[in-house]
Order: sequence, then C-alpha cells, then structure tokens
Amino acid sequence: MSDKPQNIKSFPPADDSSEELELSVLRKLIPNLLTLLALMAGLTAIQMAFNERFESAVLFILVAAILDMLDGATARLLKANTEFGAQMDSLSDFLCFGIAPAFILYVWGLDEAGKLGWIATLTYASACALRLARYNSMEKLGTEKRAWAKKFFAGVPAPAAAGLALFPVFIWFQAPQTFAEFNAALPLVGIWAIAVSALMVSRIPTWSSKQVQLKQKMLIPFLAFIGLCMAILIHAPWVMLSAVSIIYMISLPLAFRYYRKLEKEHNEGNEDLTDLAIGAYDEN
Repeated sequence: MSDKPQNIKSFPPADDSSEELELSVLRKLIPNLLTLLALMAGLTAIQMAFNERFESAVLFILVAAILDMLDGATARLLKANTEFGAQMDSLSDFLCFGIAPAFILYVWGLDEAGKLGWIATLTYASACALRLARYNSMEKLGTEKRAWAKKFFAGVPAPAAAGLALFPVFIWFQAPQTFAEFNAALPLVGIWAIAVSALMVSRIPTWSSKQVQLKQKMLIPFLAFIGLCMAILIHAPWVMLSAVSIIYMISLPLAFRYYRKLEKEHNEGNEDLTDLAIGAYDEN
C-alpha cells in the first residue's frame, strides 16, 4: 500500500456574487428584450402597410404600444433603468410611433392628397423626433419636476399621438362606405395629422400613466376591467380603439384644467409660506 498522499481536489465554496451578477444581467436584459420586440413590431407594421394590409399594420402598432408600456414598467419594477435602455427605447419609439404611423397614413391615403399629404407625413415624423429629443435632453440635464407636476406629461406622448393620428383609419375600417367622397376628405386627414403633431411638441399638460397608483382592494376590479377591454379588443378592435381615442381627446381639456388647479393651489401655498416668513421676520 503506497504511503504517498492522494491528490484530493477541493472545490471552492459557491460564490454568491456570481449569482447576483447573473441576476443583474438578467434584470437588464428583460426590459431591453421587450424594447427590441416593440422595434420589430414597428418594422413589421411598415411591411404590412407597404403590402396594403392596413388592419394588420395598425394591430402591430398596437402590439408595439403594449410592449413599450411593459418595458418601462418592467424596468422600474426590476430597478433596471440604464442609459443604454433609455436610448434604445427612444429609437424604438421614434420608429414605432413616429415613422410607422406616418408611413401607414401616407400609403393608406395621404399620397392622394398631393403636397399636403407629404407635408403632413414629414411634419408628424419630425414632431415625434423633436418630442423625443426634448424628453431625452431634459432627462440628461436632470430637470426636476415639482411633485404635483409629475402626474402630467408635457404634450401628448408618442404612443398616444400614434393612436390619435390613426383615428381616421379606425373610422374607415368600421364604415368605409361613409367615405364615398374619400378623396375630398383626405386633406382633412392631413390637417388632422398636423394638428396631432402640434400636440406632440406642445407644452400642454396631459395625464401621465406612470403616476397611477393601484390600491390592493382595486386589484381584482382592475383585472376584470382589463379582461373586458381585451375581450372587446379581440372581437371589435376598431370600435375599442376609436372609443379609446375619443376618451383620450376628451381627457385633454380635463387634464389641462386639473393642472391649472394644482398649479394655482401650489402658488397660493407658496405665497402663504412667504407671508408667514415675512411676518416672523417683522416680529423679530
């Protein structure tokens, strides 16, 4: 029997830091993957419009909007906000809600509206780019909003603007026979697209979905409401999208009034604090 010691291999204890690193990478991967899927949906919408499959094109824009909402929510939930993800999200938004809707509108009918149709197409895409650039620059500078102002966006966000721009297409899907004089209505569609472009780059306060707080007791009713919306969306998508567009348009003046109310209350509160400070100074 040999007296030489046997070579016994010892394995190092498991390193928790490597697992944490893998989880961190995974957390950052999931939101970016959703953004990439949204980008692909936007590209597919352009392809569908090129082949004159307009219903499919609009549905792919809807898919891109849902994925855009999910990637932001997922990034906040997983605390995986990164500069790379923010830049990728902006590029995806420009394609999905700037280029794709403009292309759909042009191929669908604005090409028959002459110079106005092309001007509207360029204006809408440019306005989307300007809005996203403004948002990114504000984020880069670290511009802070007041607490009450965080409930609002400045102007109509790109996904909502895409829905508003495509509103005439939703109506056409439901009742094409009402467009008997379709060519005569096309300049109005161009003017509508320009108006939506103006809303995108404006400073008009609009509701921000990021500040919606869902209470525990409202979870089941909220899920039931989402189920109802999905059922309507599956069986009557154009009715649902038209209704959502109209409700959003109605919400614009309501958001403006509520913003002005909060702004007035905030300014009055500051004036009261200033008066108290002056009074205290006078007493001393």
